[in-house]
Amino acid sequence: MNEDDQSDRRKYEFKKVIEELTEYTGSGTQLVSIYVPPDRQISDIVAHVTQEHSEASNIKSKQTRTAVQDALTSIKDRLRYYDNPPENGMVLFSGAINTGGGQTDMVTRVLEKPPEPIQSFIYHCDSAFLTEPLAEMLGEKGLYGLIVLDRREANVGWLKGKRVEPVKSASSLVPGKQRKGGQSAQRFHRLRLEAIDNFYQEVAEMANDLFVPDRHDMDGVLVGGPSPTKDEFLDGEYLHHELQDLVLGKFDVSYTDESGLSDLVDAAGEALAETEVMKDKSQMNEFFKELHQGDLATYGFEPTRQNLVMGAVDRLLVSEDLREDVVTYICPNEHEEREIIDQRKNTPDHDCSECDAVVSSEDGEREDIIEHLISIAEQRGTETKFISTDFEEGEQLMNAFGGVGGILRYSTGI
Repeated sequence: MNEDDQSDRRKYEFKKVIEELTEYTGSGTQLVSIYVPPDRQISDIVAHVTQEHSEASNIKSKQTRTAVQDALTSIKDRLRYYDNPPENGMVLFSGAINTGGGQTDMVTRVLEKPPEPIQSFIYHCDSAFLTEPLAEMLGEKGLYGLIVLDRREANVGWLKGKRVEPVKSASSLVPGKQRKGGQSAQRFHRLRLEAIDNFYQEVAEMANDLFVPDRHDMDGVLVGGPSPTKDEFLDGEYLHHELQDLVLGKFDVSYTDESGLSDLVDAAGEALAETEVMKDKSQMNEFFKELHQGDLATYGFEPTRQNLVMGAVDRLLVSEDLREDVVTYICPNEHEEREIIDQRKNTPDHDCSECDAVVSSEDGEREDIIEHLISIAEQRGTETKFISTDFEEGEQLMNAFGGVGGILRYSTGI
């Protein structure tokens, strides 16, 4: 597995953990979260936990007091296994979570490899675990301002990570090239140029209001539209000078409505070649090309799994939003089948399609569908690519193909 694949998998695993932790709730402020930077001494953390354990004895509610002290004891026990924090630090969660019917269950989780270094020590005690700092690490990387315009309309928005986000639009009052009767050609031309200039100023003001506050966090500005509009707009230096310096290029775009913003991202593919969204688009474009014009595409869980087992899959494409389990059943007559079910649902009893034997839900081996596929991919030297649903082709992978697809090394006929 190459470095990008490992990074994608770590992000996926952390995303799952965050989703799980976010669902937990406790009665009162009894769920403890501790963020440990890589340069913090473990002995200091142990001392802090010991102090908090002592102070927790002052909590009036016996239930909360006991829950907090149990959580801190569990964290202290885990810390005994470390001489120093891992490279990026670590995060510890512990507490009695509600399981329904007035029952609770003690949960303790240690996350040793956060996607980015922990910046500061945090001790947090509440009715929910503190996961926001981790969620921010997994947030959208890359921030680009988008502007599309012609002499009729303009739209501005963001490219945030992999998502195009339209924000503002404007329509112009620029008259057509045909002048009304009674106007001299010279006067009409002058009025038309004034209207164009006013519209460019309006578009620039729109862009400046949106982009300038975030200019220090932006990776660039992309401008699209037909010629000569985009050229006049940039050459006229209507934009704020700091935004003008961030312009990565101007690109030919036919549409200047909201859809034009997505067209602009596509047109700027070379300038954005290293961004996550273009990497995803490149994978999906190759997938669709093979699907429609070749024979090296596979999709759906079972066909893709069979191709993986054969070692025929070059790249496994998995939707980031896929949240299902695969249940493997072996009936009394040793027929093996698999069923895909929602992770939030219980495993149902299963009728074997080959012999009609009933297989109890307790006999099914349940596994995260992505983990199931990745484990096969790793054994066969197959790359795994996680595809966002923040663009049209990514949505199609999830909604039309069940969130699973692949590009084959050779045709298998499956």
